[in-house]
Amino acid sequence: MSLLSLVWNYLKAKPLNTVLNILLLALGIAVITILLLFNNQLQENISKNGRGIDLVVGAKGSPLQLILCNIFHVDFPTGNIKLNEAERIAKNRLVKQAIPLALGDSYLSYRIVGTNAEYASLYKMELQEGSWWKKNLDVTIGSNVASIGKLKVGDQFASAHGMVEGGHAHEEQKFVVSGIMKPSGSVLDNLILTNVESVWIMHEEHGEGEEADHHHDNEEHRAQDSTFLPSRLVHTVAASDSTHEITSMLIEYRSPMGAVQMPRFVNSQSNLQAASPAFETARLFSILGVGVDILMGFAYILIVISGLSIFIALYNSLKERRYDLAIMRSMGASRFKIVLTILTEGVFLTALGSLAGILLGHSVLVILGTFVEETQKAGVSGLVFYTEEWILLAGSLLLGLLCALIPAIQAYRTDISKVLAGN
Repeated sequence: MSLLSLVWNYLKAKPLNTVLNILLLALGIAVITILLLFNNQLQENISKNGRGIDLVVGAKGSPLQLILCNIFHVDFPTGNIKLNEAERIAKNRLVKQAIPLALGDSYLSYRIVGTNAEYASLYKMELQEGSWWKKNLDVTIGSNVASIGKLKVGDQFASAHGMVEGGHAHEEQKFVVSGIMKPSGSVLDNLILTNVESVWIMHEEHGEGEEADHHHDNEEHRAQDSTFLPSRLVHTVAASDSTHEITSMLIEYRSPMGAVQMPRFVNSQSNLQAASPAFETARLFSILGVGVDILMGFAYILIVISGLSIFIALYNSLKERRYDLAIMRSMGASRFKIVLTILTEGVFLTALGSLAGILLGHSVLVILGTFVEETQKAGVSGLVFYTEEWILLAGSLLLGLLCALIPAIQAYRTDISKVLAGN
């Protein structure tokens, strides 16, 4: 009989103990795997979604809320800011690029974002089909929006106010899908992009039969006015426009000096607030880190309990197998083979438990990603593997060796003559 067959038969002889030991270890490994996948992917997504954005300018309120709403689109706006006030910031010599965002409506809980072409370029987005929005009420949608909403190029839909389904719907004006973006793994997969004017149109009062693209007519009229100075953020309105509002502005610095001067300059404005994505996301992770550490601690406790359980099971089984081991020795088995049998059993148990735990952890995230929409929006997938999981597996095997070490030493020291004599 081979060594593995022998070990397997020993484990099958006590199925309840074997299953319990594997289950305890699997639960601990699964918790660590879930936290590892969630934490790593969350950090990667935050880094990816915040790429190229040095500062977010919006209404006074919570800086963290400003970041969560306008970069990751998982919170509500702190308010709106006047276009002419944002324009003054955008024209600052330290600002290389300023991208406007106008929020307020959604479709199937997917946020509609009024912006310009620079926003899509920031994430290097490409089209899967169709074209980018060109006129008012045209939209280009993310891949998840197209998939979940079952939308295709040319389809129309009515937006709802706010981020919750069932809000007041703007049935009088409908958006038209002009294009669908390729999947990118960024927040844009879950967004509906259009121009800022379209968001304004949705929140203006229109008379019966009035066409929504009256802004286009105004644009032509203004183009003929030689005194018209267009806004850097929204080209169809004047830079001095004080009637229109946007939600926020994403800023990229022209030089490192911007990080020193711009936040203080913006915060000195009575109605504006500046928030640094780097600082606020670091603060967010410090807050989340407490909960992660607690769950990690719980997982390690489970693993320690599992290790003790495996040790006790091997130690107790050694007493029951003393006669079997003595017979093996009398039939020519060396002390080394007896030791190797005990060590293999410990490693085999932990290998089964750790593999089951890793599989369980990935399976949980796959199920959550399939049935829980928020998990999908967060960009967390169970189909991603990290090198740390190999370290976790190696650590589990080492745990098995340590748990089996004392029983193996006891087996090595067993006096076969005394055992066979019944002493």
